[in-house]
Amino acid sequence: MVNKTRLIKLTQRLIQIDSQNPPGDEREIARFVKRYLLNLGLNPKIYEFKKRRSNVVVEIKGRGKKRLIISPHLDTVPAGRSWRINPFLGKIFKDRIYGLGATDCKGNLASCLEAIHSLKEEKVILNYHLIFAGTADEETGSNLGIVYLLNKGILKADAGLILDADDFSIIVTQKGLMHLKIKLKGKRAHGAYPWQGINAIEMATNIIQRLKEHKFNYPENRYLRPPTLNLGTIHGGDKVNIVADWCEFEIDFRFLPGMKEERILNTINSIVQKQVRRFYKDRSFKDSARIEIESIQKPYEIEEDHSLVRHLIKAMLKLRIKPILKGSEGATTITFFQEKGIPAVATGFGCFGCAHTAGEYVRIDNLYKGALVLEEFLKTYDFN
Repeated sequence: MVNKTRLIKLTQRLIQIDSQNPPGDEREIARFVKRYLLNLGLNPKIYEFKKRRSNVVVEIKGRGKKRLIISPHLDTVPAGRSWRINPFLGKIFKDRIYGLGATDCKGNLASCLEAIHSLKEEKVILNYHLIFAGTADEETGSNLGIVYLLNKGILKADAGLILDADDFSIIVTQKGLMHLKIKLKGKRAHGAYPWQGINAIEMATNIIQRLKEHKFNYPENRYLRPPTLNLGTIHGGDKVNIVADWCEFEIDFRFLPGMKEERILNTINSIVQKQVRRFYKDRSFKDSARIEIESIQKPYEIEEDHSLVRHLIKAMLKLRIKPILKGSEGATTITFFQEKGIPAVATGFGCFGCAHTAGEYVRIDNLYKGALVLEEFLKTYDFN
């Protein structure tokens, strides 16, 4: 039986463990989760593909041959400087637990562990083998987490449930993600004679403006907004009285199912090169702009009548929770499953608008009902 008091304490304890990424260090939280699972009589293993970047995996044997993966992530974004309370305290105020990762994704992790705890207490034997994977590096691309676990064949399954969403939504489609770094070279000159140089910062601002103005072609999707482009970082120049001869900036581009990565990259490159030529005029501009691909995740779709979707809906309705089919503007790890031919959906019990914010929280009621939903789903799931 799901224990609410135990679940609250577990959520607070997970929040109190620092797993910010960057810098990236999931060892302490992975070891905590491993001990928790060991105390349930399970045999978890830690996998590291880089020092201190830890993943926890355990298989809970059931009947038959089918396997289901259930996976929350262990890392959080950096706390930043805007918190007014200690982000690692797990403070309770009214019906909320506040702290870094409360919504994304330590509340989901706690609900998942509590559901497994309840199943073990009740000695439930599932009609399939359940694989729990608490993964590293989700906040910076998952290359040291679920991507590696899938590519190395450590995770093999017939379906996947990712716990990384809010308010009991069921994610049936999501945008693709493209992170690019654009590096520009100008010509250095004295700040009093700017016409003698080529200002790479000004070049960057023009490129950014043209990128923001460009209308990308895309197929409409009833669950998703149009494509978006966000300028995430920008750096350039050496001193205020010097014409900046370098600038680099990073963009975050989110694109819809049906859009092709190669076409997007070609369009962005064309805009960049056009502006570089404009600044250099008749002078050589070779190698004055370089686009580096930091990460790409493909967009994702799954049928609304897939067994994962149907059984999640059924479990929620049984507990008088209204399920909502949604698209995700952000990128969860379900895209990596499609590359292995594994159908997957995402759900979760965080609070909408709280992820990555100062003052992040999760509602205790969400956590409790979330653990109940997971317990019911795991008990009743079949692959048909």
